[in-house]
Amino acid sequence: MQKEDSTNPISAGQKPASSLALQPSAQTIPKAPSSVVDPVAPVATPPEASVSSGGTEYAGFWIRFLALIIDSVILGVVSGIINGVFGGIIGATFLTSNQPAGSAAAGMFGFFSAIWLANIVINYAYYVILTGLYGATLGKMVLGLRVVDSNGQKIGMPKAALREIVGKVISGIVFALGYIWVAFDEKKQGWHDKIAGTYVVKVR
Repeated sequence: MQKEDSTNPISAGQKPASSLALQPSAQTIPKAPSSVVDPVAPVATPPEASVSSGGTEYAGFWIRFLALIIDSVILGVVSGIINGVFGGIIGATFLTSNQPAGSAAAGMFGFFSAIWLANIVINYAYYVILTGLYGATLGKMVLGLRVVDSNGQKIGMPKAALREIVGKVISGIVFALGYIWVAFDEKKQGWHDKIAGTYVVKVR
């Protein structure tokens, strides 16, 4: 009886080379490159550019002055309507009353003073509310201007009140020098802009 040849791969329990070649090897499977981006991974968005980072066109003195004229005309019409309606009613009331002349005159002075104060309140409310909520008064909207903070966002009501009431009083208290400062400032800021940290920019 012949002994099994241990050198025979078939008899030794080894598979032929041809069958080994047909089986995939774990080492031969290509791996996905590490640079492949996961399609479901969130993509980071760059931070919003600030006003001071460049690319912003500041509104100069004359276009802001023109916006002021437009706003003044609008407020003048509103003020004229208020004065005409309520002034006429108050005047007719006192002229047709039987009160003494001195008492009637004092009453009319009081009512007209109240109308004057109402006009001041309406004036400030116009600038504060529109600038705080929309970033611009009607005059600035017509000319494509907007009041923004250092991040290019609307300034909100508190900062609008600081700018339009406190800041503008200071800007106008010395020969309106705070307004004229816009013409010479690098970023076209008046004193009221510097106090509130605001900028007037062109949006179109």
